[in-house]
Amino acid sequence: MKNWQKLVLVFLIALAALIAYFGFGQSFIAQLIITVVGGFLALTMFIGMIKTLRNGSYGVDLLAITAIIVTLLVGEYWASLIIVLMLVGGETLEDYATGRANRELSALLKKSPEVAHVKIGEKLIDKALDDVEVDSILLIKPMEVVPIDGLLLSAAAVLDESSVTGETKPNELVAGDTVMSGAINGNSSIEIQTTVLARDSQFQKIIHLVREAKDTPANFVRLADRYAIPFTIIAYIIAGIAFAISRNPVRIAEVLVVASPCPLILAAPIAFVGGMSRASKNGFLIKNGTIIEKLATAKAIFFDKTGTITDGKIAVDEILPAEHISQNELLEIVYSIEKSSSHVLAKAISDYAESREIATKNLTELSETVGMGVEAKINGQTVKIGRSQFADAPDELDYDTAFYVSRDGDYIGAVTFSDSLRPEAKQVMTELSKLGVAEITMLTGDNSRVARKIAQEVNISKVYAGLLPGEKLEHIKAATLHPVIMVGDGVNDAPALTLADVGISVGSGNSTVASEAADIVLLKNDLTNVTKSIQISRDTMRIARQAVLIGIIICILLMIIAATGLIPAIIGAVFQEVIDVVSILYALRALRG
Repeated sequence: MKNWQKLVLVFLIALAALIAYFGFGQSFIAQLIITVVGGFLALTMFIGMIKTLRNGSYGVDLLAITAIIVTLLVGEYWASLIIVLMLVGGETLEDYATGRANRELSALLKKSPEVAHVKIGEKLIDKALDDVEVDSILLIKPMEVVPIDGLLLSAAAVLDESSVTGETKPNELVAGDTVMSGAINGNSSIEIQTTVLARDSQFQKIIHLVREAKDTPANFVRLADRYAIPFTIIAYIIAGIAFAISRNPVRIAEVLVVASPCPLILAAPIAFVGGMSRASKNGFLIKNGTIIEKLATAKAIFFDKTGTITDGKIAVDEILPAEHISQNELLEIVYSIEKSSSHVLAKAISDYAESREIATKNLTELSETVGMGVEAKINGQTVKIGRSQFADAPDELDYDTAFYVSRDGDYIGAVTFSDSLRPEAKQVMTELSKLGVAEITMLTGDNSRVARKIAQEVNISKVYAGLLPGEKLEHIKAATLHPVIMVGDGVNDAPALTLADVGISVGSGNSTVASEAADIVLLKNDLTNVTKSIQISRDTMRIARQAVLIGIIICILLMIIAATGLIPAIIGAVFQEVIDVVSILYALRALRG
């Protein structure tokens, strides 16, 4: 039964007890109803407490259980009912505060292919992935997801591997190159030969890593739990002294009713609800209250590069003409040929040229060699644009991402591309250092040269490049400082986002999988919200801690008074509600910070 259902049930039972007592004068029936309910709740709490202790944690349950049992034993059943209502109400509120969403795998599983098109002779048969053997020939249709790792049999292919590597630029492959599952095929059908079974392919490994990371227990003690043991010990000592002096067991009940740990149970979750509400107004969603506690004390942070530190959009970096041609003429030639292409780099060329109002040349013929480049006739001359070997570029040229261009077999230049840096990225790294985050690291699937260039621009000293999802995960596991934050944006980041103490997804529209695997989703595609989330979490924790301490201090003062016998149990239960109100009102300050 869910906690909100328990709360409704307890209210109905309380109503029945009130009707029995005040409506029909049946005090015994009212006491019996409350005793059964209180005893059952105490039993379920005790079982839950044992499970919690076995997991190496502890909480505030013991004091609550004791208060319920003692008040029932000495006949103070109305006080017991008030405690039961507050406990179940607190648990219901905590459910609301934490969200308890559990949908991390749904989008990833939807995207995972279920069948493969297997070629047997001249026939094409659809088989379940688990039935596909190693060395099978698969046909991958246009825009389909590659289901199993393999080798490319077709002459060339253009694949979008962003789901696996996180890199937005297309990967142009030739026959014999490795094809990773999870990649999305381009506009032409291709054939591959499988090299592994489906369960051992890259995309299935990502799914497995997310599941594994999700099931890894977090070693973390909640705010309320940190105060639970000393508060419980103080309450028992005061109750013990009161009984030793008075020899009256009712005195124990009077002390423990006042000591009911409702400030611990209520104040922190309400502060967290306030902090989560404040976060959503600032453009990011925090999925549960425990994340606020972890984020407030974060010691290390890992960033993906593409789409996180950079904006994930390919743009023209440089126009590099050979000595005998101008920059403008080279751009005119490239733009004339590429303006009608659907290639992602072609679009970047078109955007660049159109922003500069570049004219086009007379194009008479055009043909494409998939995975290599395009060939065209301009003013009777043959122009080739594409890979270096296709465009007869000098061997010593080796740009990271580029189009090479030749005319009648003569190399005339290149156009290079880059993933542009987010304008706020450098300031975010500076702010993180000021906030006391001791270790800032970049993890990326891109090559080392590009990664180090970007890292240098934003002042990140630790960089690990050329990583697949499992390798990113290993760096998260190896972190020595905790809590640790992971910031990413793609499917390939999902395992690391799930395993990190706090996973932050940037740009929620880019990857549903990353958003669902993360603990925090930046609703606005703005990296400054990473630092805002830490600041709001610290404000929220400060207010939650103060609210808890205010409640504890008032409780201790009332326990001392109750130990003298001046506060009857039922009045103590009412005072306890006053303490709850004070703690709650203070905790609500987290809405404003």
